[in-house]
Amino acid sequence: MSNSSASNRFVDRIGRERLSRIALYVVMYGIAIAFFIPFWRMFQLSVTPAGLVASGEFFLIPSDVTFAYWERFLVQEPIIYQWAFNTFLIASITTFLVLVVDSMIAFSLTRLKWPGRSVVLGVILASFMIPGYVNIIPLFTVVNNLGMVNSYWAIILPFAAGPLGVFLLVQFFRDIPKELEEAARLDGFSPFRIYAQIIMPLSTPILTALGLFVFIWSWNQFLWPLIVLNNDQLYTLPIGVVTLRSVNALAPNVIMTSLALASLPLFIVFLLFQDKLISSVQMQAGTG
Repeated sequence: MSNSSASNRFVDRIGRERLSRIALYVVMYGIAIAFFIPFWRMFQLSVTPAGLVASGEFFLIPSDVTFAYWERFLVQEPIIYQWAFNTFLIASITTFLVLVVDSMIAFSLTRLKWPGRSVVLGVILASFMIPGYVNIIPLFTVVNNLGMVNSYWAIILPFAAGPLGVFLLVQFFRDIPKELEEAARLDGFSPFRIYAQIIMPLSTPILTALGLFVFIWSWNQFLWPLIVLNNDQLYTLPIGVVTLRSVNALAPNVIMTSLALASLPLFIVFLLFQDKLISSVQMQAGTG
């Protein structure tokens, strides 16, 4: 009797585990589909003829397909290449500067001894509490006085360092054994050689994670580039797409094609670095 009841409890436990796993899969796949549908709709409309869209029918797969709108942007109006180049250049330089500046700040806060470093770290962490929109007007005043308005540097330099990167790197640098640094000092290493040849190589995972997030954030910037840029040759992709939307307000196919073109580079980045992105999210969660 006892063996039978134990067997029933085991079967019940297996059944509950299976049901909970099925429920988890249903929820996760449901969320994934909810996120996927807008992207599918965007690509679907970009290859749907205007007459079919004007009919007002809803369809998952169009009965007719055209690539005329893609040809228009890729061949007939190549300004989107210039916008993509501007965005890539700004995001790449911003990412490089953030990694260098933030890592140097974190190294000085964790590995060098100087008075007031705990106060400086407290000020950096306190800056998390200040909304970014508060700084827009003072920041624009500074950029304008320096004569950088309507240039790449107006977008790059204000974000060459950030508290999030410093915070993440400080947490990571603290976990690196100090014995390595002491051994390097005995071998005659200068602080800069310790930073460049020991700390930085050991910090490749967190630097990769931070770099990917900064690159994606910089690629998607909209408000600040919109404020400091007024030359369409210098526009980034998000701003350029918005200008196309205002010109083609009555042509949803054209708008969706421009949005698809603007989304493709980051989609490719995600496919290439999805493992590193997922591990970086886990790393930031663990650090936080």
